[in-house]
Amino acid sequence: VALRIARPEDIDQAFAQMKRMPRSAIVEVGNSPIAYAHRQRIADLALQGGIPTMCSAPEFVDAGCLFYYGASLPDLMRHSAQYVHKILMGAKPADLPVEQPRKYEFFVNLKTAKALGLTIPSALLLRADHVVQ
Repeated sequence: VALRIARPEDIDQAFAQMKRMPRSAIVEVGNSPIAYAHRQRIADLALQGGIPTMCSAPEFVDAGCLFYYGASLPDLMRHSAQYVHKILMGAKPADLPVEQPRKYEFFVNLKTAKALGLTIPSALLLRADHVVQ
């Protein structure tokens, strides 16, 4: 079920609605400007509700999100610079190929896992690029 947050006031309503849903689902927190600005509030409400969260920006993990998995933003920026260079050297943007990200990152918040009563397997922790203790 997708719950839209268009205004900061929608955050509390979305979590009230989630409390009435089965607890087996993981919430994916999108990277909208509102969600990003209120990431600490979202992480706090999720933790209070016992809801594990999978977020779309690494900064959410430091705020208390359980997991982040996505493209490496520093790698994307470096790769973008290569495109800018090619365009400045005369390449037509329409002629440049569309490429998938080359590097992905996985972040885990062990503090949140512990608060939720979850044990993260060591094999998963070994694959993590960043672990919040």
